[in-house]
Amino acid sequence: MSEQLCRWGIMSTAGIAVKNWHSIAASGNGQVVAVASRSVDKAQAFIDTCQASVPVDHQVDALGTYEELLGRDDIDAVYVPLPTGLRTEWVVKAANAGKHVMVEKPCGVTADDVQKMIDACNANNVQFMDGVMFMHSARLPEIRRTLDDGTSVGEIRRIASQFSFCADEEWVASNIRASSNLEPAGCLGDLGWYTIRITLWAMNFEMPTEVRGRILYGAKRVDSPDDVPMEFQGELHFANGTSATFYNSFRGNHQQWVHISGTKGYVEWKDFVLPYLDNTVSFDVANHNFAADGCRFNMEKHLRTVSVPEFSNNAENAQETNLFRNFSALALSGEVDSHWPEIALKTQQVLDAALKSARSGSELVML
Repeated sequence: MSEQLCRWGIMSTAGIAVKNWHSIAASGNGQVVAVASRSVDKAQAFIDTCQASVPVDHQVDALGTYEELLGRDDIDAVYVPLPTGLRTEWVVKAANAGKHVMVEKPCGVTADDVQKMIDACNANNVQFMDGVMFMHSARLPEIRRTLDDGTSVGEIRRIASQFSFCADEEWVASNIRASSNLEPAGCLGDLGWYTIRITLWAMNFEMPTEVRGRILYGAKRVDSPDDVPMEFQGELHFANGTSATFYNSFRGNHQQWVHISGTKGYVEWKDFVLPYLDNTVSFDVANHNFAADGCRFNMEKHLRTVSVPEFSNNAENAQETNLFRNFSALALSGEVDSHWPEIALKTQQVLDAALKSARSGSELVML
């Protein structure tokens, strides 16, 4: 492995990979070496598109098979944005080829799939990580300090989150996220991975004891055997009494917010997945107060905004760039960090439980 650069192969020409071409280029310690698709022409078209937007000054090879990508000795890590239904096979093959693996979310169709991926990575001493960008934002440690200071929020009692966007009929008719073969969890897999992850993060990755889910609306594209969730709600309960709710939808306008409330106040931020275009990221801390003065009942507003310097949209200190920089640093170090596969597996386990509940009439699932 190069001492200076983690050499990347991109496995698939999925749309999110265009964004992450830029992330790798901006990381400073990573470099895309090759892109593989089901045809050389498709891989080359992807490279040409990326080069026109964010040019790099080195050769990037177009490959017509994933096997060719994994067989190269000048690739240290692979980024896998393949459809979820195909990921297990190729993540295991990548690990067995000695490649570090970053996989898009949801990592697998089931937790058993994710465990197979992790076992293969562990057996080959390579890093496994899911591509959840907000985990690498400078905002998250600042929110953690606020949650843990004992006065801003106090004891966490309730966590609520939503991630949604509105897809039109053409999108449903053609997108892989409306195929039960490729993305069987639908909006729960695509969007719920984030709301479940931020909930577990807020709880320091304590697992819930009870999970309940409900599919509010399902649909499918023409070639899909079954409907997939298009609108989903979930409820989690933890051993200490904390509860959480999350909502995901392909049927409502862009929203991506988190609200963590406790005995003394609450923390809220409205762009937790993809920060608003700016040079800072921020969150609000509230400690409102009710004061009675004779006949006057006053609700006093006590709200402060905490801002953290961090550009959005693939800048050098943006969260997506940090994701690839941090992963590349791990790959270059030769040390495997078990935290990342552990939290990916926990996220999948909660997702599985929510979907199991929803498909059994919203029965309670115990973890």
